[in-house]
Amino acid sequence: MKSPEFTILCELLDHGPDYVSGTALAHKLGMSRVGVWMHMEKLRSQGFEFEAVRNHGYRILRTPAELNSLMVHAYLKPRQQSVDLLWLTETDSTNAEAERQLAAARPTPFVVLAQQQSLGRGRFGRVWHSPGHGNLYASFVFRPRLEPARMTTFTLWMGASLCDLVANFCRIQPGLKWPNDLYFEGRKFGGMLTEARIDADQIRDLVFGLGLNVNPSPDALPESLARQATSLATCTGKPVDLNRLTAAIVGRVFSAYEQFVDGRHRDAFADLWNRYDLLRGKAVTLLHGTRRVNGIAGGIDDEGSLLIRGENGRPQRFSAGEVTLERA
Repeated sequence: MKSPEFTILCELLDHGPDYVSGTALAHKLGMSRVGVWMHMEKLRSQGFEFEAVRNHGYRILRTPAELNSLMVHAYLKPRQQSVDLLWLTETDSTNAEAERQLAAARPTPFVVLAQQQSLGRGRFGRVWHSPGHGNLYASFVFRPRLEPARMTTFTLWMGASLCDLVANFCRIQPGLKWPNDLYFEGRKFGGMLTEARIDADQIRDLVFGLGLNVNPSPDALPESLARQATSLATCTGKPVDLNRLTAAIVGRVFSAYEQFVDGRHRDAFADLWNRYDLLRGKAVTLLHGTRRVNGIAGGIDDEGSLLIRGENGRPQRFSAGEVTLERA
């Protein structure tokens, strides 16, 4: 059931810079003008600012810069507004919280969103730097019931889809570093981590984790990351609407997931990956266990493995490993 605060917010957003009369809001909600005022006070406590003019009504002056559940729901398309979103001010890891929710039999699909993580997960057991204020930490949880062999390109497809969204939303040209990093002009602004539990020959639970540096300033990064990482605000030169971006990402992830499950992604995958692939045609070094491989990246194969052409000119395939670009 939609809350009065959500209804008020949607009415004001729908009218843009125009005023909405208190009488109209009261009629919409079936309550008194005093009741409307009380619910608007609740919105003010969340960081909203309103202008009230006699004989005109209310309009929004400012929305919260931080992640806000009402704003994200308001920006979601009508068919997506029923998405189950779990909101957390802070957690150890959204992927870990997703696992706890699965263990407690929470119905899927659902999304875990947090303003801050204390133990955000990266690849190879690393910790993802996850401060509060202006970033996005999310885990999307599904039960796809697909055979494990189908999942080899899942993270790659999701990454290509998200790069396409960021390119259009932020008007920048991001890139993908195989298999799960999002970059802009040589610096990382996002990472993905897919974790799954397998039952016999099927994927039982699938957790797709996403961390994006959205609005922190460069000096907010630890010294150890300052030369390697960036944020979307730095990339665009201006703050990014975190709530609108989050709603767009929720919609895109669910759409991309549906396309992957029913196989519709196959026709678009290769072109989309090649559009954002940072490595193709460049000298790279890949660490695969204790093995070090140097060569020229040649894109990916149908199973999502990275192709590297060595000195002998023959491509080698790698389904896992850590790759870095060789600097000129």
